[in-house]
Amino acid sequence: MPDTSRSEGRDGSLSVTVVGNPDNRRVRLFAAAAVGAGLPRPTVLPWRDLLTGAAPPPAGTLVRVDSPGEDAEVDRMLRGATEPARHGEIVGLAAAHAGLRRALDRLASGGATLLNQPADILAMGDKRRCHATLDAAGVPVPAALGEVTGYAGLRAAMRRAGWTRVFVKPAHGSSASGVLALAADGSRVLATTPVERDDGRLFNSLRVRRYTDESEVAEIVDRLAPDGLHVERWLPKAGLADRVVDLRVVVVAGRPTHAVVRAGRGPITNLHLGNARGDLAAVRAAAGPTNWAAAMATCARAAACFPDTLHVGVDLMFTVGWHRHAVAEVNAFGDLLPGVLADGRDTYATQVHTLVGGWRPTGGRASAGDRSASGTAGAVVVGSDGRAGREAACVT
Repeated sequence: MPDTSRSEGRDGSLSVTVVGNPDNRRVRLFAAAAVGAGLPRPTVLPWRDLLTGAAPPPAGTLVRVDSPGEDAEVDRMLRGATEPARHGEIVGLAAAHAGLRRALDRLASGGATLLNQPADILAMGDKRRCHATLDAAGVPVPAALGEVTGYAGLRAAMRRAGWTRVFVKPAHGSSASGVLALAADGSRVLATTPVERDDGRLFNSLRVRRYTDESEVAEIVDRLAPDGLHVERWLPKAGLADRVVDLRVVVVAGRPTHAVVRAGRGPITNLHLGNARGDLAAVRAAAGPTNWAAAMATCARAAACFPDTLHVGVDLMFTVGWHRHAVAEVNAFGDLLPGVLADGRDTYATQVHTLVGGWRPTGGRASAGDRSASGTAGAVVVGSDGRAGREAACVT
Protein backbone atom coordinates (compact mmCIF):
# COMPACT_ATOMS: atom_id res chain seq x y z
CA MET A 1 0.00 0.00 0.00
CA PRO A 2 1.25 3.51 -0.71
CA ASP A 3 2.66 5.49 2.22
CA THR A 4 0.06 8.15 3.03
CA SER A 5 1.74 9.65 6.09
CA ARG A 6 2.61 12.90 4.33
CA SER A 7 -0.89 13.23 2.86
CA GLU A 8 -2.32 14.25 6.24
CA GLY A 9 -2.03 17.77 7.57
CA ARG A 10 -0.83 18.61 11.07
CA ASP A 11 -4.39 18.34 12.32
CA GLY A 12 -4.76 14.90 10.78
CA SER A 13 -6.87 16.12 7.84
CA LEU A 14 -6.28 15.06 4.25
CA SER A 15 -3.85 17.18 2.23
CA VAL A 16 -3.52 17.19 -1.55
CA THR A 17 -0.97 18.76 -3.90
CA VAL A 18 -2.28 19.88 -7.28
CA VAL A 19 -0.04 20.09 -10.34
CA GLY A 20 -1.71 22.75 -12.44
CA ASN A 21 -1.74 26.32 -13.65
CA PRO A 22 -2.45 28.37 -10.49
CA ASP A 23 -4.80 30.90 -12.11
CA ASN A 24 -6.83 28.27 -13.94
CA ARG A 25 -10.42 27.81 -12.83
CA ARG A 26 -9.94 24.03 -12.62
CA VAL A 27 -7.37 24.52 -9.88
CA ARG A 28 -9.53 27.10 -8.14
CA LEU A 29 -12.62 24.89 -8.22
CA PHE A 30 -10.79 21.88 -6.79
CA ALA A 31 -9.26 24.04 -4.06
CA ALA A 32 -12.70 25.42 -3.20
CA ALA A 33 -14.08 21.89 -2.97
CA ALA A 34 -11.29 20.84 -0.60
CA VAL A 35 -11.75 23.88 1.63
CA GLY A 36 -15.51 23.42 1.53
CA ALA A 37 -15.03 19.88 2.86
CA GLY A 38 -13.00 21.23 5.78
CA LEU A 39 -9.61 20.20 4.36
CA PRO A 40 -6.50 22.35 4.09
CA ARG A 41 -6.20 24.41 0.92
CA PRO A 42 -4.29 22.24 -1.56
CA THR A 43 -0.67 23.05 -2.28
CA VAL A 44 -0.23 24.01 -5.94
CA LEU A 45 2.84 22.94 -7.89
CA PRO A 46 2.70 25.09 -11.04
CA TRP A 47 3.36 23.36 -14.33
CA ARG A 48 5.91 26.08 -15.10
CA ASP A 49 7.87 25.16 -11.99
CA LEU A 50 7.75 21.43 -12.68
CA LEU A 51 8.95 22.06 -16.24
CA THR A 52 11.84 24.24 -15.07
CA GLY A 53 13.29 21.88 -12.51
CA ALA A 54 11.19 22.06 -9.33
CA ALA A 55 11.50 18.96 -7.18
CA PRO A 56 8.60 16.53 -7.61
CA PRO A 57 6.43 15.85 -4.56
CA PRO A 58 7.92 13.16 -2.33
CA ALA A 59 6.58 9.74 -1.37
CA GLY A 60 3.45 9.90 0.73
CA THR A 61 2.10 13.03 -0.97
CA LEU A 62 -1.32 12.77 -2.61
CA VAL A 63 -1.05 14.47 -6.01
CA ARG A 64 -3.79 15.49 -8.40
CA VAL A 65 -2.54 16.22 -11.94
CA ASP A 66 -4.64 18.89 -13.60
CA SER A 67 -4.65 20.11 -17.19
CA PRO A 68 -1.58 21.99 -18.45
CA GLY A 69 -3.80 23.78 -20.97
CA GLU A 70 -4.80 27.43 -21.28
CA ASP A 71 -1.28 28.70 -20.56
CA ALA A 72 0.75 29.78 -23.59
CA GLU A 73 4.09 29.57 -21.79
CA VAL A 74 3.42 26.07 -20.47
CA ASP A 75 2.44 25.03 -23.99
CA ARG A 76 5.68 26.51 -25.35
CA MET A 77 7.76 24.63 -22.79
CA LEU A 78 5.96 21.34 -23.43
CA ARG A 79 6.60 21.70 -27.16
CA GLY A 80 10.22 22.74 -26.63
CA ALA A 81 9.58 25.77 -28.85
CA THR A 82 11.47 29.06 -28.74
CA GLU A 83 8.35 31.22 -28.91
CA PRO A 84 4.74 30.80 -27.76
CA ALA A 85 2.17 29.87 -30.38
CA ARG A 86 -0.21 32.51 -31.61
CA HIS A 87 -3.56 32.48 -29.81
CA GLY A 88 -5.54 29.44 -30.89
CA GLU A 89 -2.84 28.16 -33.23
CA ILE A 90 -2.84 24.41 -33.86
CA VAL A 91 0.84 23.55 -33.82
CA GLY A 92 3.21 21.01 -32.29
CA LEU A 93 0.58 18.66 -30.88
CA ALA A 94 2.82 15.60 -30.98
CA ALA A 95 5.72 17.56 -29.48
CA ALA A 96 3.49 18.77 -26.64
CA HIS A 97 2.42 15.19 -25.93
CA ALA A 98 6.07 14.11 -25.83
CA GLY A 99 6.84 17.00 -23.50
CA LEU A 100 3.97 15.97 -21.26
CA ARG A 101 5.41 12.45 -21.11
CA ARG A 102 8.76 13.81 -19.93
CA ALA A 103 7.11 16.05 -17.35
CA LEU A 104 4.97 13.21 -15.98
CA ASP A 105 7.99 10.92 -15.75
CA ARG A 106 9.69 13.60 -13.67
CA LEU A 107 6.60 14.01 -11.50
CA ALA A 108 6.37 10.27 -10.87
CA SER A 109 10.07 10.00 -9.99
CA GLY A 110 9.44 11.53 -6.55
CA GLY A 111 7.35 8.55 -5.50
CA ALA A 112 4.19 10.49 -4.67
CA THR A 113 0.78 8.81 -4.72
CA LEU A 114 -0.74 10.03 -7.99
CA LEU A 115 -4.51 10.26 -8.20
CA ASN A 116 -4.41 10.13 -12.00
CA GLN A 117 -1.70 7.94 -13.41
CA PRO A 118 0.79 9.25 -15.99
CA ALA A 119 0.25 6.22 -18.22
CA ASP A 120 -3.48 6.86 -18.19
CA ILE A 121 -3.14 10.58 -18.91
CA LEU A 122 -0.92 9.81 -21.87
CA ALA A 123 -3.15 7.04 -23.20
CA MET A 124 -6.24 9.24 -23.03
CA GLY A 125 -4.24 12.04 -24.67
CA ASP A 126 -3.55 9.87 -27.72
CA LYS A 127 -6.85 9.16 -29.44
CA ARG A 128 -5.40 6.21 -31.36
CA ARG A 129 -4.17 4.48 -28.21
CA CYS A 130 -7.31 5.30 -26.28
CA HIS A 131 -9.55 3.91 -29.03
CA ALA A 132 -7.48 0.72 -29.20
CA THR A 133 -7.57 0.36 -25.41
CA LEU A 134 -11.35 0.71 -25.29
CA ASP A 135 -11.86 -1.59 -28.25
CA ALA A 136 -9.67 -4.30 -26.71
CA ALA A 137 -11.71 -4.07 -23.50
CA GLY A 138 -14.99 -4.58 -25.38
CA VAL A 139 -16.20 -1.00 -24.94
CA PRO A 140 -18.37 0.01 -27.93
CA VAL A 141 -16.52 2.56 -30.06
CA PRO A 142 -16.94 3.76 -33.65
CA ALA A 143 -14.97 1.76 -36.21
CA ALA A 144 -11.66 3.40 -37.08
CA LEU A 145 -9.35 3.49 -40.06
CA GLY A 146 -5.71 2.52 -39.79
CA GLU A 147 -2.84 4.95 -40.11
CA VAL A 148 -3.64 7.97 -42.27
CA THR A 149 -0.74 10.19 -43.35
CA GLY A 150 -2.52 12.73 -45.53
CA TYR A 151 -5.64 13.62 -47.48
CA ALA A 152 -4.98 11.33 -50.44
CA GLY A 153 -4.47 8.38 -48.12
CA LEU A 154 -7.58 9.33 -46.17
CA ARG A 155 -9.78 9.29 -49.26
CA ALA A 156 -8.25 6.00 -50.41
CA ALA A 157 -8.87 4.41 -47.01
CA MET A 158 -12.46 5.68 -47.00
CA ARG A 159 -13.07 4.14 -50.42
CA ARG A 160 -11.64 0.80 -49.28
CA ALA A 161 -13.87 0.83 -46.21
CA GLY A 162 -16.92 1.97 -48.18
CA TRP A 163 -17.35 5.00 -45.92
CA THR A 164 -18.49 8.41 -47.10
CA ARG A 165 -18.56 10.14 -43.71
CA VAL A 166 -15.82 10.22 -41.07
CA PHE A 167 -14.52 12.25 -38.18
CA VAL A 168 -10.90 13.27 -38.65
CA LYS A 169 -9.24 14.06 -35.32
CA PRO A 170 -5.69 15.13 -34.44
CA ALA A 171 -4.31 12.27 -32.38
CA HIS A 172 -3.27 14.58 -29.55
CA GLY A 173 -5.91 17.32 -29.82
CA SER A 174 -8.51 18.42 -27.29
CA SER A 175 -11.63 20.60 -27.17
CA ALA A 176 -12.40 19.77 -30.83
CA SER A 177 -9.19 21.51 -31.90
CA GLY A 178 -8.47 20.45 -35.48
CA VAL A 179 -11.47 18.10 -35.71
CA LEU A 180 -13.22 17.76 -39.07
CA ALA A 181 -16.58 16.10 -39.66
CA LEU A 182 -16.00 15.10 -43.27
CA ALA A 183 -18.56 13.96 -45.82
CA ALA A 184 -16.94 12.99 -49.10
CA ASP A 185 -18.39 11.24 -52.15
CA GLY A 186 -16.45 11.46 -55.36
CA SER A 187 -15.38 15.06 -55.92
CA ARG A 188 -18.03 16.45 -53.58
CA VAL A 189 -16.79 17.22 -50.08
CA LEU A 190 -18.16 18.99 -47.04
CA ALA A 191 -15.96 19.47 -43.98
CA THR A 192 -17.54 20.93 -40.85
CA THR A 193 -14.84 22.14 -38.49
CA PRO A 194 -13.73 24.92 -36.15
CA VAL A 195 -10.42 25.10 -38.03
CA GLU A 196 -9.60 28.50 -39.52
CA ARG A 197 -6.90 28.96 -42.14
CA ASP A 198 -4.81 32.12 -41.96
CA ASP A 199 -1.53 32.93 -43.68
CA GLY A 200 -0.55 29.29 -44.07
CA ARG A 201 -1.35 28.42 -40.45
CA LEU A 202 -4.25 26.64 -38.78
CA PHE A 203 -6.17 28.01 -35.82
CA ASN A 204 -8.86 26.67 -33.55
CA SER A 205 -11.78 29.08 -33.86
CA LEU A 206 -14.90 29.50 -31.76
CA ARG A 207 -16.94 29.55 -34.97
CA VAL A 208 -17.67 26.33 -36.84
CA ARG A 209 -17.02 26.62 -40.58
CA ARG A 210 -17.99 24.61 -43.62
CA TYR A 211 -15.46 23.95 -46.35
CA THR A 212 -16.63 22.63 -49.73
CA ASP A 213 -13.47 23.28 -51.74
CA GLU A 214 -11.59 19.99 -51.79
CA SER A 215 -8.22 21.70 -52.11
CA GLU A 216 -8.86 23.62 -48.89
CA VAL A 217 -9.93 20.47 -47.05
CA ALA A 218 -6.88 18.64 -48.37
CA GLU A 219 -4.62 21.44 -47.17
CA ILE A 220 -6.06 21.26 -43.65
CA VAL A 221 -5.75 17.48 -43.42
CA ASP A 222 -2.23 17.50 -44.86
CA ARG A 223 -1.11 20.14 -42.37
CA LEU A 224 -2.54 18.19 -39.44
CA ALA A 225 -1.30 14.78 -40.55
CA PRO A 226 2.38 15.01 -39.53
CA ASP A 227 1.36 15.21 -35.86
CA GLY A 228 -0.82 12.10 -36.23
CA LEU A 229 -4.47 11.56 -37.13
CA HIS A 230 -7.22 9.35 -35.78
CA VAL A 231 -10.12 8.72 -38.17
CA GLU A 232 -13.42 7.22 -37.06
CA ARG A 233 -16.58 6.33 -38.88
CA TRP A 234 -19.20 9.04 -38.45
CA LEU A 235 -22.08 7.54 -36.49
CA PRO A 236 -25.45 9.33 -36.76
CA LYS A 237 -26.23 10.76 -33.32
CA ALA A 238 -29.65 10.73 -31.74
CA GLY A 239 -31.47 14.03 -31.55
CA LEU A 240 -34.02 15.96 -29.54
CA ALA A 241 -36.15 18.63 -31.20
CA ASP A 242 -33.95 20.23 -33.85
CA ARG A 243 -30.58 19.36 -32.30
CA VAL A 244 -28.30 16.35 -32.17
CA VAL A 245 -27.01 15.43 -28.74
CA ASP A 246 -24.22 13.62 -26.98
CA LEU A 247 -23.03 13.54 -23.38
CA ARG A 248 -19.99 14.21 -21.26
CA VAL A 249 -20.19 11.76 -18.36
CA VAL A 250 -17.77 12.07 -15.46
CA VAL A 251 -16.89 8.79 -13.78
CA VAL A 252 -15.40 9.01 -10.28
CA ALA A 253 -13.84 5.91 -8.68
CA GLY A 254 -15.62 3.68 -11.18
CA ARG A 255 -19.09 5.20 -10.81
CA PRO A 256 -20.75 7.56 -13.30
CA THR A 257 -21.73 10.55 -11.20
CA HIS A 258 -22.27 13.67 -13.33
CA ALA A 259 -23.34 14.31 -16.89
CA VAL A 260 -24.04 17.20 -19.17
CA VAL A 261 -25.92 17.02 -22.46
CA ARG A 262 -24.28 18.82 -25.38
CA ALA A 263 -26.85 19.81 -27.98
CA GLY A 264 -25.95 21.25 -31.38
CA ARG A 265 -27.35 21.83 -34.82
CA GLY A 266 -24.25 20.35 -36.42
CA PRO A 267 -22.09 17.28 -35.88
CA ILE A 268 -19.59 18.93 -33.50
CA THR A 269 -21.31 19.53 -30.18
CA ASN A 270 -18.62 20.98 -27.88
CA LEU A 271 -20.21 23.64 -25.70
CA HIS A 272 -17.51 26.25 -26.23
CA LEU A 273 -18.42 26.32 -29.95
CA GLY A 274 -21.77 27.95 -29.28
CA ASN A 275 -23.74 24.79 -28.61
CA ALA A 276 -26.21 24.50 -25.76
CA ARG A 277 -26.60 22.44 -22.65
CA GLY A 278 -29.49 20.07 -23.22
CA ASP A 279 -32.02 18.58 -20.85
CA LEU A 280 -30.62 15.48 -19.18
CA ALA A 281 -34.04 14.33 -18.01
CA ALA A 282 -35.30 14.49 -21.59
CA VAL A 283 -32.36 12.44 -22.82
CA ARG A 284 -32.93 9.81 -20.15
CA ALA A 285 -36.60 9.66 -21.04
CA ALA A 286 -35.86 9.33 -24.75
CA ALA A 287 -33.34 6.55 -24.16
CA GLY A 288 -35.52 4.70 -21.68
CA PRO A 289 -34.37 3.02 -18.44
CA THR A 290 -32.78 -0.04 -20.08
CA ASN A 291 -30.79 1.84 -22.70
CA TRP A 292 -29.75 4.50 -20.19
CA ALA A 293 -28.54 1.89 -17.70
CA ALA A 294 -26.58 0.14 -20.45
CA ALA A 295 -24.96 3.42 -21.48
CA MET A 296 -23.90 4.23 -17.92
CA ALA A 297 -22.50 0.72 -17.55
CA THR A 298 -20.47 1.38 -20.70
CA CYS A 299 -19.08 4.59 -19.19
CA ALA A 300 -18.02 2.59 -16.14
CA ARG A 301 -16.37 -0.01 -18.38
CA ALA A 302 -14.49 2.73 -20.19
CA ALA A 303 -13.24 4.11 -16.87
CA ALA A 304 -12.28 0.59 -15.79
CA CYS A 305 -9.58 0.66 -18.46
CA PHE A 306 -7.86 3.20 -16.19
CA PRO A 307 -8.54 1.72 -12.71
CA ASP A 308 -5.90 3.66 -10.76
CA THR A 309 -7.09 7.06 -11.99
CA LEU A 310 -9.68 8.72 -9.75
CA HIS A 311 -11.78 10.36 -12.47
CA VAL A 312 -12.25 10.39 -16.23
CA GLY A 313 -14.61 12.22 -18.58
CA VAL A 314 -16.36 9.95 -21.08
CA ASP A 315 -17.85 11.35 -24.29
CA LEU A 316 -20.83 9.12 -25.01
CA MET A 317 -23.26 9.22 -27.92
CA PHE A 318 -26.52 7.45 -28.55
CA THR A 319 -27.18 6.67 -32.19
CA VAL A 320 -30.44 7.41 -33.99
CA GLY A 321 -33.23 5.39 -32.36
CA TRP A 322 -31.54 5.45 -28.93
CA HIS A 323 -31.02 1.67 -28.84
CA ARG A 324 -27.26 1.77 -29.45
CA HIS A 325 -24.48 3.88 -28.04
CA ALA A 326 -20.73 4.30 -28.39
CA VAL A 327 -17.85 6.03 -26.63
CA ALA A 328 -16.19 8.69 -28.77
CA GLU A 329 -13.38 9.61 -26.38
CA VAL A 330 -12.19 9.39 -22.80
CA ASN A 331 -10.67 12.55 -21.35
CA ALA A 332 -8.08 12.75 -18.59
CA PHE A 333 -9.11 16.30 -17.70
CA GLY A 334 -12.80 16.03 -18.53
CA ASP A 335 -14.29 16.95 -15.15
CA LEU A 336 -14.99 20.66 -15.73
CA LEU A 337 -18.80 20.68 -15.61
CA PRO A 338 -19.67 23.95 -13.86
CA GLY A 339 -23.06 24.00 -12.18
CA VAL A 340 -23.75 20.27 -12.55
CA LEU A 341 -24.39 18.67 -9.16
CA ALA A 342 -24.89 15.14 -7.89
CA ASP A 343 -26.05 14.68 -4.30
CA GLY A 344 -25.38 18.39 -3.85
CA ARG A 345 -21.75 18.13 -4.97
CA ASP A 346 -20.02 19.24 -8.16
CA THR A 347 -17.43 17.01 -9.82
CA TYR A 348 -14.60 18.37 -7.68
CA ALA A 349 -16.47 18.04 -4.40
CA THR A 350 -17.39 14.47 -5.35
CA GLN A 351 -13.72 13.65 -5.88
CA VAL A 352 -12.78 15.20 -2.54
CA HIS A 353 -15.59 13.27 -0.84
CA THR A 354 -14.30 10.06 -2.43
CA LEU A 355 -10.76 10.73 -1.21
CA VAL A 356 -11.97 11.48 2.32
CA GLY A 357 -13.85 8.19 2.13
CA GLY A 358 -10.56 6.38 1.60
CA TRP A 359 -10.16 5.86 -2.16
CA ARG A 360 -6.54 5.43 -3.20
CA PRO A 361 -4.88 3.99 -6.31
CA THR A 362 -3.75 0.45 -5.70
CA GLY A 363 -0.40 1.17 -7.31
CA GLY A 364 -0.13 4.94 -7.10
CA ARG A 365 3.43 5.21 -8.43
CA ALA A 366 3.08 4.28 -12.07
CA SER A 367 5.51 5.73 -14.59
CA ALA A 368 4.49 7.35 -17.84
CA GLY A 369 5.24 4.22 -19.86
CA ASP A 370 2.66 2.04 -21.62
CA ARG A 371 0.34 -0.07 -19.51
CA SER A 372 -2.10 -2.88 -20.18
CA ALA A 373 -5.50 -1.85 -21.44
CA SER A 374 -7.33 -4.18 -19.07
CA GLY A 375 -8.78 -3.32 -15.68
CA THR A 376 -11.86 -3.54 -13.53
CA ALA A 377 -13.76 -1.00 -11.49
CA GLY A 378 -15.87 -1.47 -8.40
CA ALA A 379 -19.57 -2.18 -8.44
CA VAL A 380 -21.55 0.41 -10.38
CA VAL A 381 -25.11 1.42 -9.63
CA VAL A 382 -26.99 1.91 -12.90
CA GLY A 383 -30.57 2.26 -11.74
CA SER A 384 -32.81 4.45 -13.89
CA ASP A 385 -34.54 6.40 -11.12
CA GLY A 386 -33.20 9.48 -9.35
CA ARG A 387 -33.40 13.16 -10.12
CA ALA A 388 -31.99 14.64 -13.27
CA GLY A 389 -31.87 18.10 -14.77
CA ARG A 390 -29.65 20.68 -16.36
CA GLU A 391 -28.17 22.05 -13.14
CA ALA A 392 -28.56 19.13 -10.73
CA ALA A 393 -28.01 15.63 -11.97
CA CYS A 394 -27.01 12.30 -10.54
CA VAL A 395 -26.60 10.08 -13.57
CA THR A 396 -26.88 6.67 -11.94
